[in-house]
Amino acid sequence: MSDTNTSWFHCGRCGSLFQSSVEESDDRRCAVCGRNPSLGTEAPAVESALVPNDTADKPADHDKYPSRKRRRRYFMTKLLLGWVAVLLAIVFGARYLWRDEISSAKPFVSQLAAKNVVPDADVALLSEASPHCSQTFSSYLAATTPEERAQFVHTPITTAARMARFYSLSPLVDIDLRTLALANTSVLHLPGRRAIESQWRAADDRLLDAVFVEENGEWRLDWDHYVRFSDYPWPLFLAGSGLDQGEFRLLARERLADERKNEDAISIVFYAPRFGYAGETGIPSPEFLIKRDTRN
Repeated sequence: MSDTNTSWFHCGRCGSLFQSSVEESDDRRCAVCGRNPSLGTEAPAVESALVPNDTADKPADHDKYPSRKRRRRYFMTKLLLGWVAVLLAIVFGARYLWRDEISSAKPFVSQLAAKNVVPDADVALLSEASPHCSQTFSSYLAATTPEERAQFVHTPITTAARMARFYSLSPLVDIDLRTLALANTSVLHLPGRRAIESQWRAADDRLLDAVFVEENGEWRLDWDHYVRFSDYPWPLFLAGSGLDQGEFRLLARERLADERKNEDAISIVFYAPRFGYAGETGIPSPEFLIKRDTRN
């Protein structure tokens, strides 16, 4: 090779200067590293022979393990899809086999839930009568004399005289109507008719129990149920200054039950519930001894 046909070149691979023929452009090789000095051209196959590499024929570890993980993920995916297919087959098969039984099954309602279900007729009655009952009760409490209150009670002709005697011996209960709120209402099914039971709560936590009965197209207060006594107050009846007989709604409590369990009589004491506070007891009666083998 003559000097006129050669020139100096710079190797872009190793940075060395080497001489090469000017005419060899595509096959030019660096005299130091043996590779193509141009950076834009990949090294040919003979380059691996010039630069030995012990790992050229062996797959690297980072190539081997991802392949194993891919195969494992593929297997788990197929397994999961298989289980989903089995579960779907069981569910749809059960629905197909039991659809007749499910469609013909009667809905189950517990006894407690059945008791709490209010019939439609009772709901309609409460919706229609509650405003009238509220008006009746407010008017009764606002009245200041038994004669005025008799306009709002059930069977006023026979009740007026008993009301007059009762309130002549018992003070009228003063209740602030502005603080009175309806706490609960329900329908009472009496023989041959229906009544409405209601509870009213006052500002002092007093709970008033009132029952209303329809009479001549009007909802009137059941006065006997409201006062819970006859026309004679319980304290006067105990004192013996009134009638020999009376009708009262009382709480009964047995005394000395364990001490008298072997005796032929039991000890009973009666208490009048405090008006407006049904959980509290009022004046107790003397002790009564009642034979165990008697009707009483």
